[in-house]
Amino acid sequence: MSDTSVYENPLLSRYASKEMAENFSDDKKFRLWRRLWIALAEAEKELGLNITDGQIAEMKKFSDDINYEDARRFESEVRHDVMAHVKAFGKQAKSAEPIIHLGATSCYVTDNAEIIVIDNALDIILKKLVNVMDKLKNFALRYKSLPTLGFTHLQPAQLTTVGKRATLWLSDLEMDYYNLINLKNSVKLRGVKGTTGTQASFLDLFNGDGKKVKELEKLVVSKLGYSKVFGVTGQTYPRKFDYNVLCVLSQIAQSCYRFSNDIRLLQHMKEVEEPFEKHQIGSSAMAYKRNPMRSERMGSLARYALSLPINAAVTASTQWFERTLDDSANKRIVIAQAFLTVDAILNLYLNISENLVVYEKVISKHIAAELPFMATENIMMECVKAGGNRQELHERIRVLSMEAAKNVKQEGKENNLIELIRKDVMFRPIWDRLDGILEAKNFIGRSSDQVDEFISEEIDPILQKHGKELGISGDVRV
Repeated sequence: MSDTSVYENPLLSRYASKEMAENFSDDKKFRLWRRLWIALAEAEKELGLNITDGQIAEMKKFSDDINYEDARRFESEVRHDVMAHVKAFGKQAKSAEPIIHLGATSCYVTDNAEIIVIDNALDIILKKLVNVMDKLKNFALRYKSLPTLGFTHLQPAQLTTVGKRATLWLSDLEMDYYNLINLKNSVKLRGVKGTTGTQASFLDLFNGDGKKVKELEKLVVSKLGYSKVFGVTGQTYPRKFDYNVLCVLSQIAQSCYRFSNDIRLLQHMKEVEEPFEKHQIGSSAMAYKRNPMRSERMGSLARYALSLPINAAVTASTQWFERTLDDSANKRIVIAQAFLTVDAILNLYLNISENLVVYEKVISKHIAAELPFMATENIMMECVKAGGNRQELHERIRVLSMEAAKNVKQEGKENNLIELIRKDVMFRPIWDRLDGILEAKNFIGRSSDQVDEFISEEIDPILQKHGKELGISGDVRV
């Protein structure tokens, strides 16, 4: 039960998934520290240092059994979190106490562990991202041929289809996917670099044998499941990596923000709605309201995520020489919260995208109100084919359009342009064909084909690659 007398982070209590919260937990961090110490000891032993199998076995015995009370007590004494956990680990694995953290600096465990946690968090984001893409794909295909008003400047323009519009959301996510994959492919551990990145302490341990120092680093990172390390570092891994991470997360948030805004606008027009549960309340005062709560929350969280890259940019810009500690407290907050935020946004995106409600009759009504204006060129061209004068027809249809627009805007009545055209003898040659000319499907261009082509050529290859990860849903807790 939560303590209501102190601040509680809503990312944890309301929005983000348990999976992402656990990924950034202290428990995972400190278990990784112990894995790193064990990997270092094993590699040092394999390369000839005086470390025994018994010492390593005892370290492994307590790898997941962290004595937190001891660690907290030691930290209150030494004011150093890494050394507090070295002491706590040594208190359990007594025989190994002399060789734990041998030759290493604090950033050996903190930075390598942070990169692994970030890498694991990227996996969680990637899985949710491709699942959103899968749901949007299905939505786009289902409505690929359903005409709807297209808008430019938020003014009615040419028709598109509901499915074609969904491919615009998909296209944003496709770019995010490839940026995320590129980031994943660039992940490197800090490795085994020593206090200022020179590996001097390890060179001393191996009596000046540089080849063994290089082999030590390869062994350690391979034991952790990685193959790449930063070629050179100061005391820390380059903080520009954090900036790259937050930029990718920001880009995903941008795409989600755009989708959420479109859904809010469509819900205002009563064309498409996000899911609304049976007992959900839209307003405490107005019982009839169906507020787009999920989409609004997506936008609200996305706004926060968009603001974070500048924080990492400042940190990367102010790393004095080999390192300064003013990044540490900041990183404890910004990295985890960026991932928790985007995780929460994608949970909402999953929930909305698989439960969108489309009101086709409302969409048709809105098309009917605007299509007569959009169809004027088609009507004019058909009349010219039947022997009419293009210039005279243009002027006449302009006059009739102004009259119809006045009827709509000043009188508040329905668009009567087609009725006016049916009464004007200049358009007699196409009277019997007006209904066919005005069919909405004649005004959607290649929308349906574009949906099929885009999905088969660009989206399906991505989803096929991640087939085993598909099928999850988004959970909205409150």
